[in-house]
Amino acid sequence: MGKLVSKLRSTAKILYGIYVVLTLIQVALLCAGGLPLFDSLLTSFGTAGTGGFGIKNSSIAFYDSAYVDMVVSVFMLLFGVNFNLFYLALAGQIGRALKSEELRAYLGIVAVATLLIAFNTLPYYKKFSTALRYSLFQVSSIITTTGFSTANYDLWPGFSQCILVLLMFIGACAGSTGGGLKISRIIILFRGAKREISRMIHPRAVSAVRFEGRVVENDTVQKVFIYFITFMALFAGSVLLVSLNEFDFTSTFTAVAACINNIGPGLNMVGATGNFSQFSVFSKLILSLDMLVGRLEIFPMLMLFSPAVWRLRSKE
Repeated sequence: MGKLVSKLRSTAKILYGIYVVLTLIQVALLCAGGLPLFDSLLTSFGTAGTGGFGIKNSSIAFYDSAYVDMVVSVFMLLFGVNFNLFYLALAGQIGRALKSEELRAYLGIVAVATLLIAFNTLPYYKKFSTALRYSLFQVSSIITTTGFSTANYDLWPGFSQCILVLLMFIGACAGSTGGGLKISRIIILFRGAKREISRMIHPRAVSAVRFEGRVVENDTVQKVFIYFITFMALFAGSVLLVSLNEFDFTSTFTAVAACINNIGPGLNMVGATGNFSQFSVFSKLILSLDMLVGRLEIFPMLMLFSPAVWRLRSKE
């Protein structure tokens, strides 16, 4: 037991070290780009924790710098990667880290979403390089659930907005500082669904869900499906309750999506240039609970409010 604790402590120190080093590198790069030290520190803290709290009213758009946009975009993506992969890379297993299915899916989704939005917003920005710059930043910000913004994407075409909303739910990698459903769960959900369809076609076939080169146990697949169903039930319930404000559907839907997935901004009233001030106290309470659920995971929060848990604690 002592050896296990010692190993866990050592691993935790390495992971915290990676977190600190990445943050300091971002601070240095932002300072090199002309940002004051204070701005660089707080922007880096907001990036590292995927908190997305901008110290300027217009967020990162205030600096109007392609260099700053690129630095923040890259580090948002880095902090959305599973930190265990950084550990593997430091341990000399770079090849194994790069072969990660979750990492490849994560980068693939970012690349496809960025290109689709860039082409879709090209008539708006006129130059492809400009469209790509703003597209990459917003995709990085939304999928990692950071919430920084450099563009008013309420003015973007509906197709681009739909992609951003989907990215809100997908989220970053497991073991990162990002929120959302997580890439690993999405992969297992799709492969689990594919297996069930295969079983319907070939009832006697023996098939298994594989992830990261290993067979995923049926119990784990079932837990992922239960998590997804519970997540969607809480989301639907929250949308229904917040809709009592009688605001438009897009504002209501994306407000809940932004909170339960820990994004920050949504669309319309709660877009990049909006806020949540017009919502009622009741709605703000619901959205606050959604933020806690999204950050602390669903089941620990549900257990906290379960009478059975409190009865068990009282008996002890």
